[in-house]
Amino acid sequence: MWNKGIIFLLLFSFGLQAQNHVDEIKAFRAARITSLKSETGWLNLAGLFWLKEGKNTLGGDDKNDFVFPADHSDPFLGELLLKDGKVFYQTVHDTMLVFQEGIKVPVISHRSLRWFIIKRGDKYAVRLRDLEGEYLKAFKGIDCFPTDSSYRIEADFIPTQGKMMTIIDVTGRAYTLESPGLLRFKIGKAIYELETSQEGNNLFIVFGDLTNKKQTYGAGRFIDTALPNAQGKVVIDFNKAYNPPCAFTPFATCPLPTPANKLAVEIRAGERFHGH
Repeated sequence: MWNKGIIFLLLFSFGLQAQNHVDEIKAFRAARITSLKSETGWLNLAGLFWLKEGKNTLGGDDKNDFVFPADHSDPFLGELLLKDGKVFYQTVHDTMLVFQEGIKVPVISHRSLRWFIIKRGDKYAVRLRDLEGEYLKAFKGIDCFPTDSSYRIEADFIPTQGKMMTIIDVTGRAYTLESPGLLRFKIGKAIYELETSQEGNNLFIVFGDLTNKKQTYGAGRFIDTALPNAQGKVVIDFNKAYNPPCAFTPFATCPLPTPANKLAVEIRAGERFHGH
């Protein structure tokens, strides 16, 4: 028989762990809001313009190929020249290289606007930010499920080095990524698996579940984890599942879950979604 002192210590330890987890998730969500509202966050996206080969004009006048917010832009800001995989920005005063594989992409500033070039597959686009944009001003926070420690799950990492995943984004474009491994875990008595990709020192997962289009965003959610430890284990904390950028702006190009990553279970943890 356990004495009352041991039982008290076990209960105290369990309660402390639970509170620490609640505090950890609270800090995670606060950092998430700060990131979304920052200059490099998703809330200030104001345009996505796909370049054609040759010249593309831009500015606040609707005669341009790419029309920027007229109240935050001069009528004409210059031309973008796409040629042989390079993009040059030409103004009346200067010409500068703004995209080439292997170079750091410069960010151009004009009043409250910031823009730069992105590449998706074999296509190139201008990603426009407006630090006084409508989505940033309208943002009221993110609704989340209550923190539930049962959704902090230890998974087995199953290496799949060399395996390529086909990713389709919301625009219908497809590309491939290497998947370093699967995460295999239990929810209740059922076993599930998730394909991963690697971003720096983290695993990145795009997943769907049966709450999508009901309590959560229809196109799935994202989650990051640490790399596997020496025992081949990875902790997935679904309380840190977060909405993709497309939940906040129509100007993002979010990846969709692969068929293997659409879980036949409700994950009632992490960020919820109730429409724009």
